[in-house]
Amino acid sequence: MISQTLDLLSVGFVQTGLVAAAILGLMSGIIAPLIVMRRMSFAVHGTSELALMGASAALLLGFNVNAGAVVGSILAAILLALFDDSSSHHDSVVGVIMSFGLGLSVLFIYLYPGNSKAAFSLLTGQIVGVSSNSTWILGAIAVVVIGTVLVLFRQLLFTTVDPVMAAATGLNLKGYSVLFAIIVGLTAAQSVQIVGALLVMALLITPGAAACAVTSNPYVTVALSTVFALTAAVGGFVLSLAPGLPVSVFVTTLSFVIYLVCRLIGWQQKKALAKAE
Repeated sequence: MISQTLDLLSVGFVQTGLVAAAILGLMSGIIAPLIVMRRMSFAVHGTSELALMGASAALLLGFNVNAGAVVGSILAAILLALFDDSSSHHDSVVGVIMSFGLGLSVLFIYLYPGNSKAAFSLLTGQIVGVSSNSTWILGAIAVVVIGTVLVLFRQLLFTTVDPVMAAATGLNLKGYSVLFAIIVGLTAAQSVQIVGALLVMALLITPGAAACAVTSNPYVTVALSTVFALTAAVGGFVLSLAPGLPVSVFVTTLSFVIYLVCRLIGWQQKKALAKAE
């Protein structure tokens, strides 16, 4: 199995998929802690459903699937960001948007007359189908997303941890909320073609949750989350080569194992701290 995996890694389209997985892991890992700290996990799921809606509509109409996913996810991100996160109806809004997007996605996939595998891949991902052009687009979007987060990290962190004080200092909470939602939307759209719309949370939430379980330092959290996401994305891709199973199966499994280990470490840390006191 190891020799088979090494042989496959020498194939051009497999190498392209490996690069795409690494880029997505890097991009997801950097924003995952902020998603967790902002308690946007459910919103990310809703965003992925509208990304699926956009992608399936593009597939049906013969347009670029990636572009359709981007349009759908950004639309969802903007709609969700326009509602105050503190609103008691926020979860209801996410649920309404998510069900609407999923319903239309089912319709578009049902009406699609082409290869059923192309439609199914929107749900579970198909990284080996990522072209060189798509990888370049993914890289360009990653530069925009990562660059924006790095430049505005302190402001994004401030508005996340202490929104009241951030507003008092003059920061535009709604503006940063919309900006971050768009960043999440762009990342979710790219995740659809690799891990599928149903499993986007494996890279956008789980690495951040795992990192937050072992440290409260925001900078260390981002670093750990990035390592975890890269491990899950790249490791999952490599492990899927020999058996020929969907990449998403291994990505989600690795993410879950990492999360369990981190929760165990976090529990041990709290136990040791309690004894010290």
